[in-house]
Amino acid sequence: MSTRGRLLLVRHGETEWSRDGRHTGSTDLPLLPAGERDAEALRGPLAAFDVGLVVCSPLQRARRTAELAGLRVDRVDPDLREWDYGGYEGLTTPEIRGRRGDAWTVFEDGVVPGETPGETVEEVAARASRVLQRVGPDLAAHDVVLVGHGHALRVLTATYLRQEPRFGACVVLDAGALCVLGHEHDRPAIRAWNARG
Repeated sequence: MSTRGRLLLVRHGETEWSRDGRHTGSTDLPLLPAGERDAEALRGPLAAFDVGLVVCSPLQRARRTAELAGLRVDRVDPDLREWDYGGYEGLTTPEIRGRRGDAWTVFEDGVVPGETPGETVEEVAARASRVLQRVGPDLAAHDVVLVGHGHALRVLTATYLRQEPRFGACVVLDAGALCVLGHEHDRPAIRAWNARG
């Protein structure tokens, strides 16, 4: 049996834009009451783990989720912030597809510059790799919690599983959900996915 800790991923609770399907990268929105309830509901499930480190995105929706879930944040890591959507910030997928006239997805087609330059999926994966490298020593002894955002955590999962970053498109992650990554016979594996409190 592997003695490695588990990597717990917590996506922030619901915000107005996540509820409405709007791409929310750097826009720093608060949780809705439903998002606060979802975060609080994670207290019980998270208490079952041997958490030795909690790392959080700097955005308020993630920090508030960690607080309501009963987590003490040890480190805020800018590399856990959400994908920079550039010119697609605040738009829904149907709106972007209507503008482009095609079957756009962020994982396959990327973003365009806007008020921010935007990021490629490879750039998001590079940030995820840095996060995983930094928490590696802690995972040797304890469970580690990462509190962040939907698309970025999906790319991080692909990176952890040693898959191409676009594999993140295959793992849906709802607001306020908990995922558990670990190992099976020393291979990275998903132990639980998209669990709700």
